[in-house]
Amino acid sequence: MNDFGFEEVRAVDVVVIGAGQAGLSAAFHLRRTGLEPDRDFVVLDHAPEPGGAWQFRWPSLTYGKVHGMHALPGMELTGADPARPSSEVIGAYFDTYERTFGLRVHRPVDVTAVREGGGGRLRVETSEGVYATRALINATGTWDRPFWPRYPGQETFRGRQLHTAQYPGPEAFAGKRVLVVGGGASGTQHLMEIAEVAAGTTWVTRREPVYREGPFGEVEGRAAVALVEDRVRRGLPPQSVVSVTGLPLNDAIRAARARGILDRLPMFDRITPTGVAWDDGRTVDVDVILWATGFRAAIDHLAPLRLREPGGGIQVEGTRALRDERVHLVGYGPSASTIGANRAGRAAVSDIRRLLSGDRERDGERDDDQVAAPIA
Repeated sequence: MNDFGFEEVRAVDVVVIGAGQAGLSAAFHLRRTGLEPDRDFVVLDHAPEPGGAWQFRWPSLTYGKVHGMHALPGMELTGADPARPSSEVIGAYFDTYERTFGLRVHRPVDVTAVREGGGGRLRVETSEGVYATRALINATGTWDRPFWPRYPGQETFRGRQLHTAQYPGPEAFAGKRVLVVGGGASGTQHLMEIAEVAAGTTWVTRREPVYREGPFGEVEGRAAVALVEDRVRRGLPPQSVVSVTGLPLNDAIRAARARGILDRLPMFDRITPTGVAWDDGRTVDVDVILWATGFRAAIDHLAPLRLREPGGGIQVEGTRALRDERVHLVGYGPSASTIGANRAGRAAVSDIRRLLSGDRERDGERDDDQVAAPIA
């Protein structure tokens, strides 16, 4: 026995990695189909508390500012105070959800590698021991892999550089000259908050921002998801759904544009000790560079399985990795939204149940063959 109370290699039917929206959705559907937590499947989460990546969001991101938070299957999120930090609201909701459905999430547990195991199983190596599983649901999201672009002179900058993943809220930037890099929802939210307290702000993006007017309904949502899904189907790294939907032109955005806060500059060419510079001779001096440049899928632990395509992504059909039918990716690419994660969790479990049924039928055939074999 090891320090965690089980043999060095513990066999289960399914391992779920990650207990955010996608992982909890998958765990709910596994239990709903009759599988028992800690007997038939296990949910591993490296975060210290329930809440997925939401628990790390900055305090000024209140629940009322959250766009499109979709309830987990089987339990609505009701009565939340819109002025309360989203990290608290959603953390408490996830905690209640885990306890209500008895999902028995193991945390904090780090998964270091998933590799081929014996007997057709996958070997999942973790900080609490090794699991041998028939199927894997990977729901690790992106929060742990912030993307930091590299620019000439970056190491010479004498001010502070930080990423959205480290954003502490606007108060930390009071009286500072701040450069925000990135044209997504996080970048604009940061910029509008910081502009209220900073000595000055500058906004740079690689592409001209695209603003979306009017309603964003089911038809528009499906079209956006289809664009992301096409990249994943071709084995390219996924882009976020937000990257193809554009920025919603709401009252806050209109007001910020009218005040000049969202006057965008093209990307600079290099970073200097005191700020940034363009090849046309323009320079801007700043105290802080905030990189709101997004995240990448946290899937390095899957590297031993060699699932990546030449384009850099993992090619999937639905949620199933084409290179290994035992591996499902939920919350990846087109299922990165909260409603997409719910659907992906259900779809992955449906597929895995068929896989497990096939495995058991084959095991039964082998047992029958052994029983019927003549004794020499």
